[in-house]
Amino acid sequence: MLSKILIVVAAVATMSFATDGGGKKERATFTVYGECGMCEKRIEDALSDVKGVDWADWEQATLELTVKYNPKVISLDDIKKKVAAVGHDTEEFKATTEAYEKLHACCKYERPKK
Repeated sequence: MLSKILIVVAAVATMSFATDGGGKKERATFTVYGECGMCEKRIEDALSDVKGVDWADWEQATLELTVKYNPKVISLDDIKKKVAAVGHDTEEFKATTEAYEKLHACCKYERPKK
């Protein structure tokens, strides 16, 4: 009976490891334009349920977003695209005009020129 329990536990542990994509996690920091605490919440929330992203932290003072993610599950470019999709430009990906216009008035940052 004990050996059957150990087999089941080992199988569950293997399944949970396999679902996170395995591999080494990476940390990246990049610029995300925004203005305030509402921007911080929106930017971080855009990544909170994204498979392969462990956490995201945006600093208003520096405009830097730091993320810990699994590159076997999601690329850094795809992370930046998700942030742009909620209205916040990065150096590589600009939010659509529609997404930017949906931002609250206090969140409308000066958009960088390319």
